[in-house]
Amino acid sequence: MAPASLRDERLRSHRLSAPATTIAAAAEHMLATQAQEFWGGRWALASRTRGEPRLSDVDAAFDRGEVVRSWTMRGTIHAIPPRDLAWVLSLTADRQARGAAPVRRAEGIDDEVLAGVEAATRAALAGGNRLTRKELADVWEAAGHSTAKQRGYHLLVAMSLRGVVCQGPVVPRASGPSREQYLVLAEEWIAQSTSPADPLAEFFVRFITSHGPAGPRDFSWWSGLPLRDARRAAEAASDRLIQVADEPEPLYLAAGGRPRRTPSAPDVVALPPFEEYYLSYADRTVPCAPEFLAAIGPSMNGIVRPILVARGEIVGVWTHSVAVGRHADDPVPELFTPGAATDAEIGAALDRYKRFITG
Repeated sequence: MAPASLRDERLRSHRLSAPATTIAAAAEHMLATQAQEFWGGRWALASRTRGEPRLSDVDAAFDRGEVVRSWTMRGTIHAIPPRDLAWVLSLTADRQARGAAPVRRAEGIDDEVLAGVEAATRAALAGGNRLTRKELADVWEAAGHSTAKQRGYHLLVAMSLRGVVCQGPVVPRASGPSREQYLVLAEEWIAQSTSPADPLAEFFVRFITSHGPAGPRDFSWWSGLPLRDARRAAEAASDRLIQVADEPEPLYLAAGGRPRRTPSAPDVVALPPFEEYYLSYADRTVPCAPEFLAAIGPSMNGIVRPILVARGEIVGVWTHSVAVGRHADDPVPELFTPGAATDAEIGAALDRYKRFITG
């Protein structure tokens, strides 16, 4: 496919040019939206939703249980519809746990410790209780399980990968965007779970639906699963896919109707850090010129900067503080290619974000 056509199709698949009707619908479409920066994950969902949802609208979706966050793949936090969490973890949790095994051994976290932490967690959260991360760490300390340094973080990830807890309602914060969610028992908070007949094939189809045109190598990177599993998934899902390219590897779209571009969708958008449109592919030079990749990331410390996208091409980055008292400041753009978007277009994109973060 020509790069311009590929970008145009991906903008629609990502719901950036064909936005969803609601925050919940955007989350459903994307399946898993990268969200280790909590504000960024919320802006990613709002950017894919019609109108101009505010931060409070996205937080309300979390509070209603329409979206949760958890470590769904690659050791990274994603926003995901609650009913999809269990089957996604059935594919990815063991691999993530194996990757964390050396750190767990160094921290003295073995099966006996995890069993004790799980028991304490279930007792503390049962009956609809919800705790902040610090409050749950205090529970673990009281039960004799140290959370010193990074040990508490690794215990929390382990409880999440086991499907014991997820991050649900938003913890209120005065005078600025909330930075955390309450931890809840997944089995109590999640009212209904789906169970696909072939979870691996479903995983691939949902990725292609929200990220296509894409191929097995892209899915392997995004999901954290081996390439052999990605190829097996593509074969198992072949009746639900349309192959649109074959060199240097097959690229697919999902079979069925394609979302239509919404006339009011902006041509220039300011997207969050760790943005799916950029990060979710083995080859990121489709939306971004190779000479600008290093400026976006991932950097040495794993950071991926917020991006400015004009008609599918990444034309710059931007910065903004969400600290108390600073979230109303103007975002600051840094253009790679002056002239690729007008000052008015860039200003409108950043103003839309500012209305979101202050709303």
